[in-house]
Amino acid sequence: MSLDKFKIAMQYVMPKHFISRMVGKLAAAKAGGLTTALIKLFIKQYKIDMSEAKYPDPAHYKTFNEFFTRPLKEGIRPLAEEKDIIAHPVDGAISQLGDVVDGQIIQAKGHDYSLQALLGGNEDDTVPFLGGKFATIYLAPKDYHRIHMPIDGTLSKMIYVPGDLFSVNPLTAQNVPNLFARNERVVAIFETDIGPLAMVLVGATIVASIETIWAGTVTPPAGKDVFSWNYPTKGDNAITLKKGEEMGRFKLGSTVILAWGANQAEFLSDQHPETVTRMGTPFATIKD
Repeated sequence: MSLDKFKIAMQYVMPKHFISRMVGKLAAAKAGGLTTALIKLFIKQYKIDMSEAKYPDPAHYKTFNEFFTRPLKEGIRPLAEEKDIIAHPVDGAISQLGDVVDGQIIQAKGHDYSLQALLGGNEDDTVPFLGGKFATIYLAPKDYHRIHMPIDGTLSKMIYVPGDLFSVNPLTAQNVPNLFARNERVVAIFETDIGPLAMVLVGATIVASIETIWAGTVTPPAGKDVFSWNYPTKGDNAITLKKGEEMGRFKLGSTVILAWGANQAEFLSDQHPETVTRMGTPFATIKD
């Protein structure tokens, strides 16, 4: 058995939820010098550029989670403010992007999966995105792990979908069928000037939690049922976020998947799988 096949086989048998929650407790612990030493080791291992961080000194962070979700210096990620531009929501790398064809989207070469399953199984939530576009962006451990709005939007629905916690790195994406539709995830659906926008925050092995700015920590704890929350899109209680504003964060790394409807926007010609992304830079153009 090759090393890659062994790595994939181990993911099927290891207690991924248990390991992830234990790592989560460690990452949330205020362990003083041990926490600082762990952060320094992580910085060295993944070659993290701390000059971009608002607080570059590893000793500033009381927990590993504080470090992992560290804010960046003001202005370090200039926002593409043009009204006809959709911005990248995260730092990472594009895994796949393209059309939603017959309700299917691409996971990796030779692997498609159901958009309806990804969004939690409700057909009504899926219909607005049929024939539209999708993009999958992978956040590596070294990346900035706050997630921002690619366009102005008003939250209409949030869905928690229980699932597994496979790794979401490129090797796993190429070898585990329906990876993103089988992992635990949080779906946020927004109303925008060009139509609906779905942002899917996908959990993974040792992802200690997924948070949104309006609900706080959504997971853990993990559940066995799909839960959904509807939000008012008008009035004082509407949750409206501007392009570039933070909408959520990962405590340890994962993947964000975007979807929008038909004839809403087109990806820029320089955007393709393996393109490195930086939050706020141009991603797509809005159609007239």
